[in-house]
Amino acid sequence: MNHDDLNHWSKRAADWATEYHRTLRERPVRPAAEPGAVAAELPAAAPEAPESPEEIFADFERLVPGAMTHWQHPRFFAYFPANASPASMWAEQLANAMSAQCMLWQTSPAATEIEGVMVRWLAAALGLPGRFTGTIHDSATTATLSAVLTMRDRATDWDASRKGLFGGPPLRVYASSQAHSSVDKAVGLSGIGRDNLVKVETDADFAMTGRALKEAVSADRAAGLVPAGVVLCVGGTSIGATDRLAECLEVAKDEGLPTHVDAAWAGSAMICPEFRGIWAGVEEADSIVFNPHKWLGVQFDCSVQFLADPGPQVRTLGMRPDYLETPEHGDIVNYNEWTVPLGRRFRALKIWFTLRAHGLEGLRARIRNHVAWTEELCGIIRTMDDFEIVTEPRLALFTFAHRGGDEATAALLEKINSDGRVYLTQTRHQGRFVIRMTAGAFDCAREDVMSVAEVLREFA
Repeated sequence: MNHDDLNHWSKRAADWATEYHRTLRERPVRPAAEPGAVAAELPAAAPEAPESPEEIFADFERLVPGAMTHWQHPRFFAYFPANASPASMWAEQLANAMSAQCMLWQTSPAATEIEGVMVRWLAAALGLPGRFTGTIHDSATTATLSAVLTMRDRATDWDASRKGLFGGPPLRVYASSQAHSSVDKAVGLSGIGRDNLVKVETDADFAMTGRALKEAVSADRAAGLVPAGVVLCVGGTSIGATDRLAECLEVAKDEGLPTHVDAAWAGSAMICPEFRGIWAGVEEADSIVFNPHKWLGVQFDCSVQFLADPGPQVRTLGMRPDYLETPEHGDIVNYNEWTVPLGRRFRALKIWFTLRAHGLEGLRARIRNHVAWTEELCGIIRTMDDFEIVTEPRLALFTFAHRGGDEATAALLEKINSDGRVYLTQTRHQGRFVIRMTAGAFDCAREDVMSVAEVLREFA
């Protein structure tokens, strides 16, 4: 295949994509696929001779779309969305065509400088103070790992990266039970150890409080342990819970502990000023992460970490061997030094295109609709005899259950997802099996959200 072939088949792919999105509502959200079925259709070994683009594309059409869960489906109400606006897809085509490795300023001047500007645009859009800078990661997991590694190094006077964690008292990181599993992963990978992630008690609203955090830190200090940092939750994945940020951040500051705020999903909603009350006080955090790929329509993968001071994280993660120097420009930003991987994609381009193509008002309108439609759906389900609302709407997320108990709820969820008209997922809340409902697909309409009630009436 050469570039002339690519020109032809790229146009074919664009035509296919147009038809795919036009007909998404007609497809089941989740496929009726059995494990191993697709693999069984593939040859056991790679071909020795080239195959034609016609054959390759025909096999794609035959094997792939029908065995995919359609994340861009307007009735995808599972997990959180991983949206891709048309403008974002367009930007990805151009970034893919250039295929730049954006590890250094000198390998990608435009990519590096647009990244810096996009982080500033987004910080302002979310109402953060102008002192925040930051970088773009692949996902919030990497951003949280970067923050926890920095906590580890600060707590060991920067010795951990060089000497390792040997012989000293255990370090402790604090988060609530509503924190995402990526926090557990980060604490484990950092060498601190998951047993040293303290799940601080929450209040009746499932939020970590300043008082509970203070008590946990004080108890550890008294036991000879070393508090290293605090990870706070805004819009947790399970039920959308949010910690008491202002009071927890005040305690952390008094204790000299760095802080990281995980707002991976809910952070996007902060472009709407009326929702910012849920993270009041966030401006005192050292690190904040949110995913434009979840709710702003910026294609996966794209996670933004804001930093009040990038110095400590760069000190932890930055390395500049001779072969990565830019001798003629010593004082430049190389974003690989702000994160774990050396290699980096041109992710800033799709943020730039999406923000310009839709504008903040266009994106706000989508988020406001999703929140309003979710609340409306919750009200409808509340009136249905077979169901109970377990947790109330938090932005565009609530949970419910069948009154028949866990087995009935699980059986209902299986019927719904096998049917394919909508896609929902589960969580466990206070020991109960419950169904999560979250609206956020970029192209969903009110009737898509209300279709959940129709399906529930059928399968109750």
